[in-house]
Amino acid sequence: MNSQDDLAANLAIVRSRVAQARQGGATLVVLPENFALMGASEETRASYAESLDASIRGPILTTLADLARQHGVIVIGGGMPEASTTNQAPYNTCVVIDSHGSLIAKYRKIHLFDVDVSDGQTYRESASTSPGSDVVVATCGDLRIGLSICYDVRFPELYRKHSEQGANVLVVPAAFTLMTGKDHWRALLQARAIENQCYVLAAAQWGTHPKGRTTYGKSMVVDPWGDVIAQAPEREEIIFGDLNLDHLARIRQRLPALHHRKILLRRTTKKLVSE
Repeated sequence: MNSQDDLAANLAIVRSRVAQARQGGATLVVLPENFALMGASEETRASYAESLDASIRGPILTTLADLARQHGVIVIGGGMPEASTTNQAPYNTCVVIDSHGSLIAKYRKIHLFDVDVSDGQTYRESASTSPGSDVVVATCGDLRIGLSICYDVRFPELYRKHSEQGANVLVVPAAFTLMTGKDHWRALLQARAIENQCYVLAAAQWGTHPKGRTTYGKSMVVDPWGDVIAQAPEREEIIFGDLNLDHLARIRQRLPALHHRKILLRRTTKKLVSE
């Protein structure tokens, strides 16, 4: 997607794209980070932040639920502003909606993007977003889906937690910057796939957005061997990939790296004594 700061326009594109994906045979649809709103002011984003309570859903979650129910697909909303119950800045939350329109999982982005990029852009996500803390794996039939968002992909320990919880699919919805994306996007996704022997589904923003931000795009599906089996071109696009769990099982059986792990890291606390 190439989301802008117009919520209604972005959601109209989401409705069109999900319908097209279903027509193409999709049963699981992943949307990128900031699919509903990108480049808006902090105040505007906060005003659109929604509760995930089913009784008071806003337009973003309502749209996803309606689409999932209408088309009979699982929809993963890669990152939307979720209202904080403590009046803090909203969360950046990935939601999983089942084919009946029910919210079955939510993940609040843990690692916030506070970075000075070499193109002169400065990002301080923590200034307008509250961090999450929970590792989340969603169950959708035979799929165990580890949830993450964008900058999380640089922290492999998160995906090890997913693996320990039985994940066979990892989703990485993103709005990767152009400068970091061209050098790191593909390599990071392939590494997460190989080391965890999981499929990786990475839906990305692409192109120019408000406030001069440019994103890399190149949405892709990576198989558990690290092969890229689908990749988007330099434009908005829907890509399709088949998730073959028999293929995954064969890889894990023939190269049982997940069972060969020997290094277990334990956090220790040292007591400081002053005299």
